[in-house]
Amino acid sequence: MPFATNAQGYSTTKCLKKKTNMSPVLFTSLDGVRPDALTTANCPALNSLRARGSSTLQATSVMPSITLPCHMSIFHSVPPTRHGITSNTFTPMARPLPGLVEAAHSADLRVAFFYNWEQLRDLARPGNIHYSYFRDGSHQPDGDDETVAEATRFIQREHPDFAFVYIGTVDTTGHAYGWMSDEYLKQLEHVDKLLEGLFSSLSSDYTLIVHSDHGGHDRHHGTDSPEDMTIPWMAAGPNIRKGYTIQSSITLLDTAPTIAKILGIQPHREWEGRCVDEIFV
Repeated sequence: MPFATNAQGYSTTKCLKKKTNMSPVLFTSLDGVRPDALTTANCPALNSLRARGSSTLQATSVMPSITLPCHMSIFHSVPPTRHGITSNTFTPMARPLPGLVEAAHSADLRVAFFYNWEQLRDLARPGNIHYSYFRDGSHQPDGDDETVAEATRFIQREHPDFAFVYIGTVDTTGHAYGWMSDEYLKQLEHVDKLLEGLFSSLSSDYTLIVHSDHGGHDRHHGTDSPEDMTIPWMAAGPNIRKGYTIQSSITLLDTAPTIAKILGIQPHREWEGRCVDEIFV
């Protein structure tokens, strides 16, 4: 059923309640990870996820291919031309619409956030997140370690319906040393080891969605070049096709509708992405 909204455009009534066959979701965002990095670096955890699920190495970011605009598009399923965020500085939307977190909260689902880049605090409006962990660490080589450790502890203990884990150090390493540099690939391998522990700790009912927000080239990103715009996108879980290469085109706008289907909730009528139906058994 559709949302009722207040004057600011946010939900004031409940949407669909939790379905008995819903699957809890862990969404992991790999900031700045290019698809060819997964095939160049030693990434057994991420490549194993691809092998046991559905994936593509040809998904598409949004313009500008910058972290905050990308994540606003991921969580609100609209392009930057609609949500209005075109830099890493947050500004309120001129025409607000509920995002994935608001949809989940309206369905009485528990949402948990784990991140190490403070600007992501604005991905959801206040009052919609059950648990949030932030520690400023995306510019440190071990900056993802405590984020992933806390996510592992909390998810095992509390089993949230929807958990978001942000991985920030690969992007900052790219800015420091260059995309596809030895340092960049080594940092991705470090992150892969962290994610191996997180993924193996999950109960079997979880569905994993893992993808990047953008790529990069030289020591920057934000352009419409293929190096910046092409990203990996993968899913694995109890109702996801195994060893499947996604055939259709995917953009960042498709993540929220896809997660909404897994959670058993209704996407908002203004979301512009589509559910990636072909990944489901």
